[in-house]
Amino acid sequence: MENKEKEIPFLLAILPMIIMISVMAVTIIKFEGSPHVPLIIGTIACCLIAWTQGYTWKEMEQGIVKGITLVIPAIIIIMLVGLIISSWIGGGIIASMIYYGLKLLTPSLFLVSICLICMIVSLAIGSSWSTMGTIGVAGMGIGISMGIPSPMVAGAIISGSYFGDKMSPLSDTTNLAAGVTNTDLFEHIKHMMYTTIPGLGIALIVYFILGRQFHAVDFRTGNINEIISVLEANFVISPWLFLAPLVVILLVVRKVPALPALTAGVFIGWFCHVFIQGGSIGAAVNVLHDGYFIESGNALVDNLFNRGGIQDMMFTVSLTIVAMTFAGVMEATGMLRSIVHQIMKLAKTAKSLIPATVGSAFLTNLVAAEQYISVLLPGRMFPEAYKAKNLHSKNLSRAIEDGGTLTSPLVPWNTCGVYIFSTLGVSALQYAPFAVLNYTVPIISILFAIFGIKVAYVKKGKTDVVEETAQLLGKKA
Repeated sequence: MENKEKEIPFLLAILPMIIMISVMAVTIIKFEGSPHVPLIIGTIACCLIAWTQGYTWKEMEQGIVKGITLVIPAIIIIMLVGLIISSWIGGGIIASMIYYGLKLLTPSLFLVSICLICMIVSLAIGSSWSTMGTIGVAGMGIGISMGIPSPMVAGAIISGSYFGDKMSPLSDTTNLAAGVTNTDLFEHIKHMMYTTIPGLGIALIVYFILGRQFHAVDFRTGNINEIISVLEANFVISPWLFLAPLVVILLVVRKVPALPALTAGVFIGWFCHVFIQGGSIGAAVNVLHDGYFIESGNALVDNLFNRGGIQDMMFTVSLTIVAMTFAGVMEATGMLRSIVHQIMKLAKTAKSLIPATVGSAFLTNLVAAEQYISVLLPGRMFPEAYKAKNLHSKNLSRAIEDGGTLTSPLVPWNTCGVYIFSTLGVSALQYAPFAVLNYTVPIISILFAIFGIKVAYVKKGKTDVVEETAQLLGKKA
């Protein structure tokens, strides 16, 4: 595999990405189309360039297969979430959560409340996807019923979910970032607090300010009462139905893997559909595949509940496969490595190395369209550079999480962005301005590096670490 040692020149390596993003912008903004075709065009451009550089089709095909194989667990989870949504709607679980949410939550504090709720759940279970696919779906229903714009609601849900995903010791990306950089897990989590907690504080302030425009008197109370009446007329409403999400949360907290835990949630929802809501076995089975359908006479309720099922997730599955086809060729032919190497050439000092890492992780999200790659690739490529500059490895682990984990939902064709679109029904271009945590934390991370705040150095000949803030005073560690 001689070609794999040969690095494709930077200008050629970045050309497929430029082509893909340009076509993507025209397709989505001008023609309001889907991202599938632009990603396919980018893949074709990538293959043609790699072919001119001596790569064979077999090598490129192997990259495609490897890329798709990487996201097969994610694809299974996507389909399971589709099953959960349909079974929980059919079982009255989502209806009960919306019903009590409308009665208990204050409109002006809803954005703050849903962000904190999702944060707590995600911290407990370590999964943003599971949180958004369960609590997040109900939160969207409550917020939209209150008249809050769906992008705002989605942004608050995403911010809370990704805080927990990033900071939980149960999170796969948190463990991955610590493992790939050889950093102690809890040292990694502690070091992330310096950038993530201020980001959460800013997000909550923004949601509090945004929420002040939504007061109970402005919310067409009659409309909310009508929604509550429609829910009462079409579903058996009970707080006992909250046991379904609680069982899923407890299973994950008990370290049951995500797939079995979500599967248990599907069975509980199906059971509730048949034995509590009174649906037939055949109808409940069909709902799992085709999604739930209701004609309540209330357009808002119908829009909220006519969804779910395996079939509803096929757009997401196909887009995930196409995105990883592009990413697989980019990685297998060394184009992604060439782009990251070019960024590394610009990082001459510690102050520039950390921002370069954050930028590399975000760029990997753009090109590779997969959150795990955005953690793995910079995590594999930067350790020696950090050692050379006497930087502790937890700086690297924090930087790849700040730039990789958190920015993945901001990219429409990234697997996270695609998942959120299919789950919450809002596109990345719409919710991105309101996913405050996800873009403020990378900015904070870069600013801290530039000004030398909370940058950990390893003293030569010693094992202890100095939290370097003295650079602000012109001192050296």
